[in-house]
Amino acid sequence: MVNRLKGAFVAEQKMDVKALRRKAIEFRRQILEITNSAGSGHPGGSLSAVEILVSLYHYKLRHRPMDPHWAERDRLIISKGHASPVTYVALADSGYFPKEELKTFRKLGARLQGHVHRKVPGVELNTGSLGHGLSVANGMALAAKMKKKDFKIYCLLGDGEIQEGSVWEAAMSSAHFHLNNVCVIVDYNKIQENGLVSEIMNLEPLADKWRSFGWEVAEANGHNFEDLKKALDKFDRSKKPYVIIAHTNKGKGISFMEGKSKWHGKAPNKDELAAALKELEGQEKS
Repeated sequence: MVNRLKGAFVAEQKMDVKALRRKAIEFRRQILEITNSAGSGHPGGSLSAVEILVSLYHYKLRHRPMDPHWAERDRLIISKGHASPVTYVALADSGYFPKEELKTFRKLGARLQGHVHRKVPGVELNTGSLGHGLSVANGMALAAKMKKKDFKIYCLLGDGEIQEGSVWEAAMSSAHFHLNNVCVIVDYNKIQENGLVSEIMNLEPLADKWRSFGWEVAEANGHNFEDLKKALDKFDRSKKPYVIIAHTNKGKGISFMEGKSKWHGKAPNKDELAAALKELEGQEKS
C-alpha cells in the first residue's frame, strides 16, 4: 500500500493478518462490554462490521488521530450511525480519545451517544437517520476534486439502509459527477431490525443494481482480511465510484447472536455477556 502523503498516519504497510484477527476479537469484546454496561445499543450490526473497520483504520485510511481535522485526511462516513459501538471502539483503539471513555457509552451527559455525532473526535457526520451518508460523501468528494485534493471518501452503508430511495439518488449522482474518489462499503449482513432483508425489501440482484447506476463493484467476504485488502486496494485504481459489497453475518463471532434480528438493538445481559466473552476467549486461544 502506498502512503499518499509523507507523515500521514497509516497503520501496517504490510497487513499482519494474525494481529488484525486478534484486534477483531478485542473489538468484539469491547462492543459487548459497553452495550452491556449501557443496557442498550446495537451489537448485531456492530459485530458484523468489525473486520471492515479494523481494515480501514489499521490498513487503509490516511488519518491523524492527534489531529482529527487534518485537511488531507481520508474521510469515513458511518452512514449506518447506529453502529456506534464498533465506531467508538475503533476510534479509541486508534487514539482519537482514551479507551477509558468507552465506559461512558450511552451514559447521561456523555459524548459517546447512541448514534455517532461530530462531538466525538474522528466522527465526520452526525448519522442515525438513515439514507443520508452517501449524499454527504458525494459533497466531500466534489469538494476534493474542485480543490484538487487526493483524499478519499469512504461511506459505510447498512443493507437495510439501502432500501432508502435517497441512497439511490446519491448513487446516481456519484456516477454522474464521475466521483471515483468515493468508496461505498455495504455491510451486507442480510438482516435488519425486523427480520430478513430479503423478506422486508429484497435488494437482489444487488451487484447488478450498483453496476447499472454506473459503479464499479467488488464483492468480498466481510470477515476475511485478505478479501477486504484486495477489494480496498482495487479502489485506488478505479475510474468510477466504487462499491464493496461485504458479505457479513449479523452478530458475527457470538454463536447465539449470529443471524438473529433480535440482536439488532438489544444489549446482552450479565449472563449473555459472560457466555459471549467465554466464546471469544476460546477464539483467542484457537
